[in-house]
Amino acid sequence: MWEVSAGQGVTVAVIDTGVDASLPELHGQVLPGKNVSELRGGAHRDTDGHGTAMAALIAGTGRSGGVTGLAPKSRILPVRTGAGVTLTSGKDMVQAVEFAATSDARIVNLSVATEIPSSETEDIHKALREAVGEGKLIFAGIGNTGKSGNAASLLAQVPGVVGVAAVDKMGKVADFSAHGPEVALAAPGVDITVPCKQGTGYCDTEGTSNATAIASASAALIWSEHPDWTANQVLRVMMETAGKPETGKVPSKYVGYGTVRPRKVLLDKEGDPGPPAVNPLMAAREQPSSAGPGPDGPPKTGTADGKGEAQPAAQADGNGGGKALWPIAGGAGAAALLTAAVLLVRRRKAQTKNP
Repeated sequence: MWEVSAGQGVTVAVIDTGVDASLPELHGQVLPGKNVSELRGGAHRDTDGHGTAMAALIAGTGRSGGVTGLAPKSRILPVRTGAGVTLTSGKDMVQAVEFAATSDARIVNLSVATEIPSSETEDIHKALREAVGEGKLIFAGIGNTGKSGNAASLLAQVPGVVGVAAVDKMGKVADFSAHGPEVALAAPGVDITVPCKQGTGYCDTEGTSNATAIASASAALIWSEHPDWTANQVLRVMMETAGKPETGKVPSKYVGYGTVRPRKVLLDKEGDPGPPAVNPLMAAREQPSSAGPGPDGPPKTGTADGKGEAQPAAQADGNGGGKALWPIAGGAGAAALLTAAVLLVRRRKAQTKNP
């Protein structure tokens, strides 16, 4: 896909815990941004590590053996909201969304969960609705509460915001991924290698945060190749070309319209961008769901080998180790890399969850 597009010319606003621009793979990739929190330091300070990890998944260059993101020629606009991925106040989120809405960023990545008083929910929703109206394409993680209450993220509930679920390397929805009508798309979210939060080495992680970053990067690839398209058109082709659930209704409450497959747009030239001013998610709500041959249970998506399972990627063994991220199905009889190889000089394995 990178022979066609690597995300050049597209900026992704990462509303998160800040982005450490000194990371080798992020050197030269991170714009000044803004710190809307009351914490010391600017947008390039990240005491948690979560925002840095998401930025690397989107725009990491792989320099010095670090993470290679899916859109390594895109740029990151960091918007720092707090010390952790869970917020206790909606004020900084509102300010962050408003800043992103007036910026040059085309895509807004929300790999964050929120715990806020109900009195502040409408303020956040209003800011998100206005950002969608400004032409921003907003991806929000659905949350990791699939096994513990199944409470979808407040951010993903806003009409026009793309709620993202997580799937594993076999294309099956992750058991931790929340489900419901808020889910619009799915992306890889399990066994994803990112810089460790402790600041040294690299860790294998899971969470809808990872899936959201990969969905944002997929959009960056498509938008870079089609810069004249609107957010609605980019989203529409992503929905049309997504790997659909094998059974049950579409949209599925587990994976929405399916798993993102940017290669179908970039290489196979599939997907009709359609009308520029019509949001496909809002329009789809007015249409009846299509029913498959079975119940709407946790599905597998994609058709890598004609059986709905993506094939595992080979292990990279350069520079003393490393790991190639696994592919998501690209069509019957073919499996194309979605996240590209992540080459690491050193990697310290740990299982952590990214909201």
